[in-house]
Amino acid sequence: MSKIGKINISIPEKVKVALAGNILNIEGPSGKKSINIDLEVFNLDIKDGKEISIKPKKIDQETKRLWGMNRSLINNAVIGSSTGYEKILELVGVGYRAALKGNQLNLQLGYSHDINFDIPEGIKINVEKQTTLKISGADKQQVGAIASKLKTLRKIEPYKGKGVREKGQHILKKEGKKK
Repeated sequence: MSKIGKINISIPEKVKVALAGNILNIEGPSGKKSINIDLEVFNLDIKDGKEISIKPKKIDQETKRLWGMNRSLINNAVIGSSTGYEKILELVGVGYRAALKGNQLNLQLGYSHDINFDIPEGIKINVEKQTTLKISGADKQQVGAIASKLKTLRKIEPYKGKGVREKGQHILKKEGKKK
């Protein structure tokens, strides 16, 4: 039995869930998401629009693997459409700054040129200070992917800790040269 798959998903009042064929449509104030579910393998029950449960029709190794994953995907979509997801990035370093220019994020990260990052649809980036970025959106996977992409533009340097990092991320610093 899947520990995660057994847990029912509670639906907030603002979120509407509808099953049309194999596609589960989830709509809320932060956005909407459609998830394709294999109804030949799983039974999906929506109880009075307040709870969703997913159970496999027959339990074997393959369905056990997919059960918890499908439940997590549905849960992430429900949370994303009701409250959304956000990640906060910090730019640490002398002269490192960010600014919004229309639908582009302009980053100065110590290179000889500025980096213009195109913001995809469904993602909102706020520059709170020049060194703090707030990435928010309804899709957990997309928010994480954008944060990861921005972090790779200037990886954290191990001696001084300069670079793009997530808020609260712990960095192991190396010791410098000794005489």
